[in-house]
Amino acid sequence: MRPLDEKETAAVFEKLFKFTGPNLKVMVERPAVEGPAGDDPGRYCLRLHKNRVYYASESLVRRATNVARDRLVSLGTCLGKFTKGGSFRLTVQSLDLLAAHARRKVWLKPTAEMSFLYGNPVLKSGLARITEGVSPGDGVVVFSMSDLPLGFGVAARSTQDCRKAHADAIVVNRQADAGEYLRNEDDL
Repeated sequence: MRPLDEKETAAVFEKLFKFTGPNLKVMVERPAVEGPAGDDPGRYCLRLHKNRVYYASESLVRRATNVARDRLVSLGTCLGKFTKGGSFRLTVQSLDLLAAHARRKVWLKPTAEMSFLYGNPVLKSGLARITEGVSPGDGVVVFSMSDLPLGFGVAARSTQDCRKAHADAIVVNRQADAGEYLRNEDDL
């Protein structure tokens, strides 16, 4: 477990900024709430362990240094992982954190939720609401109508184009969804 270097930090922040926008500063600078009662938990920080990036409080990181590296399985919230090619990929474990700080959101009709959770993209026919100002290529978090985060992806169309699009047009290309826990349970 080690802190991220400059190149890794830039890759992680670039990907997170795509989904959170200016809320990234709030996410990084907020004071930590987890830790023992007498110990100052500090702030949240990013740590790299086995090509995975973790978001954890400084208090938790200090306590994890007592565990041998080969014995440490996880630490805090896993945001994503670095691929063998060196690019950073967000994983479904970061969904709760992204949903809390998301700048752009999409809500699905109840009939389209299951299709999305099976790994399919969001179609115009399943779209209930979309935030204003979404451009193609923007990161969006997908919610159910009861504001339950289901996953995240990249917008394929702008808000204006969604209004004019055909019912079978793809609105959001899925990157991760909560159904991955069941589909890839051996890998996670």
